[in-house]
Amino acid sequence: MTDAGVAESILTDPEGLTKLIGEVLHADGCSTEEADCVADHLVEASLCGHDSHGVIRLPRYHSWLGTGQIKARQPLRLISSLGSARQFDGGNGLGQWLARAATAQGVALARKEGIGVILLRRAGHIGRVGAYAEQAAEAGCVSLIFVNVGGSRLVAPFGSAQRAGSTAPVTIGVPNAEGDDFILDFATSKVAEGKALLAARGGIDLPDDALMGADGRPTDDPLELYGASLQERLPDPRAGKGALRPFGDHKGSGLMLACELLGGALTGNGTNGPTDHEFGNGMLAVFLEPSRFDDLGMFDGEVASFIDFVRSRTPAQGSDLVLIPGDKERRTRAQRIVRGLPVPRPVLTAILRIARELNLDWDEERLMKRGVAMTGKD
Repeated sequence: MTDAGVAESILTDPEGLTKLIGEVLHADGCSTEEADCVADHLVEASLCGHDSHGVIRLPRYHSWLGTGQIKARQPLRLISSLGSARQFDGGNGLGQWLARAATAQGVALARKEGIGVILLRRAGHIGRVGAYAEQAAEAGCVSLIFVNVGGSRLVAPFGSAQRAGSTAPVTIGVPNAEGDDFILDFATSKVAEGKALLAARGGIDLPDDALMGADGRPTDDPLELYGASLQERLPDPRAGKGALRPFGDHKGSGLMLACELLGGALTGNGTNGPTDHEFGNGMLAVFLEPSRFDDLGMFDGEVASFIDFVRSRTPAQGSDLVLIPGDKERRTRAQRIVRGLPVPRPVLTAILRIARELNLDWDEERLMKRGVAMTGKD
């Protein structure tokens, strides 16, 4: 496997990059634990191949912390408690920090009661949602997660040329006691907004129908999403006249709308309808402890045997292997740990510029992955 399509990238040391990002966030006012959590999440997302939710996000977080759009040191505030369900308000804090804490509470409820339901609103940006499914799976719990992005009207529903929803991720995790966990994690848009930003910053090109132009025709031009702001230091995806498109036509569009209703309306985070809500993630998460429902004692064996069965199928023409959700991320992570984490040069330049502005002692040389070529086109 290669990081195909990443143009003019710098192969960085993941540990060094994690330390740098943590120092930036700490200088921006985050607690040490909060900064370390978010830094770990961003680098892990990039290591897993989800560059759109990885280190490319740091300049935006830095700006948001500076303007107060997201806030440091916000606690997870309990709003309501009903049986094994808990509703929390994140106060527009760092989303990864809040979502990890909320997931921990949901898992604890599931371990105690068999089921735990978490409703989280006003979390700044929770990042790669698959990380929370992985967190639950490590504790032996099944997870079903629906997320909306309030204040982020970016996606045109099926049949429309105008925006009416967010990228709205859906994630399902199933623990595999005998091997790799099943981690299904996807945005309901054809591509995540961060992938459009990455493409505009020299990363992987977008599919030719990833966006909807203002003229109602599919396109791959990020200008349709960002408009003139694409030339600015921090492009605004709300500034363009076009939109992202849902995957799978009416099916993906239906899931996107469901996430708006479940992650937005039900949690109190707000949907991307006619009212312009403040930016933030809403999350509805359900966690199940499988042994409570496994009266036949078959769950572990069925999960493992079915995953093995799927992987054993003959690959289709053009495929080397049959993979399950989560395999690609695990393979990409293993490769990037050894080879180095590729970061597009414009992204790394922006991160180092922020470090200099904060008087942090970092440069490109310090971030290089030792023993590999410094740059390359994969």
